[in-house]
Formats: sequence, structure tokens, C-alpha cells
Amino acid sequence: MTGQENIEKCKAAYAAFSAGDVGAASAELDDGIEWIVTGNSKISGTRHGKDEVVAFWMQLAEKGFSTQPQYFLGDDERVVVLTSVTLDGETADQADVLTFRDGRVVKFQSAGDTAMQERIWGTK
Repeated sequence: MTGQENIEKCKAAYAAFSAGDVGAASAELDDGIEWIVTGNSKISGTRHGKDEVVAFWMQLAEKGFSTQPQYFLGDDERVVVLTSVTLDGETADQADVLTFRDGRVVKFQSAGDTAMQERIWGTK
């Protein structure tokens, strides 16, 4: 896949996520995806596989999570999405890094406001 193709897949997935279309949002996720949330909050850690990722999305939805991507930067292997996220009424900037292999997202790692996550979810 080219970098532009990966970016287009990401744009479509973020749009589907924002529209609440879990099927379309997760369509390009590899079955064995590794989803990493940094920090020391109760939602921090690594999820493995689509089922755990979708369950995590449902957990985020409980606190009104939304994401508004601003920029997509990518190459043949990775796409970086600079986005603004809102969670439980608070807004912060975040960078998401999606790693592609054979046209599928095999790894997702977010770097955001860990203090906000700890305020909202508590610490481990």
C-alpha cells in the first residue's frame, strides 16, 4: 500500500468512528491488532485483537469520547493522525500512530493527555 492509500483508509475509519459505524471503523483492523494507550490511568495499557478494541471503544463511549482529526501524515508503513479528542467534556490534543502491514492496521498507539485520562478514569 502507498502512504496515500493508508491515509485514505485512516480518513474513512475516523469518519466512520465519528458516525458511530463500528463495522466500518474496524474494517481495516487486523484481527491480531495491538492497541496501546499510554499513561497510568485505568484505561491505559495494551489491548489485543479486534474484540478487545471494540470493547474499549464502547468503554470510551460511556464518557462521550469523540475525535476530530486535524492532520494525517503517512508513508507506506505508518500514518500519524494529529487530532483533538473530547472525553467527559474535556478536550485535549492527541497523536495517534497507526502501523500498517499488508493493507491492515496491525498496531495503534495514542499519545495524549495522560493527566486528563487519570482525572476522568482514575489511576491504576
